[in-house]
Amino acid sequence: MLPCACEDHNHKILMSKTLSQMEAAIERLKHELMDLGPMRPGSLSRQYRDPETKKRPFHQISYTHKGRGRSEYVRSEHLDQLRRETANFKRFRKLAERWVELSLKASQLRVRNGGNQA
Repeated sequence: MLPCACEDHNHKILMSKTLSQMEAAIERLKHELMDLGPMRPGSLSRQYRDPETKKRPFHQISYTHKGRGRSEYVRSEHLDQLRRETANFKRFRKLAERWVELSLKASQLRVRNGGNQA
């Protein structure tokens, strides 16, 4: 039995709706990314100059940039700022990953649909 032309039309409408939903989600991600504010990679940790007695604590930030690992001492007055910046970076990474996922799915849909939509 031949497939019904209306089924093919309905399938294209559904794919078009899904594609437009993905594109709308990508636009929302772009806006979230623009609103993030200052960021930097890294993890904050509390260390001790005397680990056995846990005396003389200090903080440090450890991160990797351009393939090189680094650690820096952090003054206590900068802790809140660095917590916000590292949280923003983690959010940036999640949003960027989601953008890539949606872009990949949208591209696959366009290719399957035979369309050249951007």
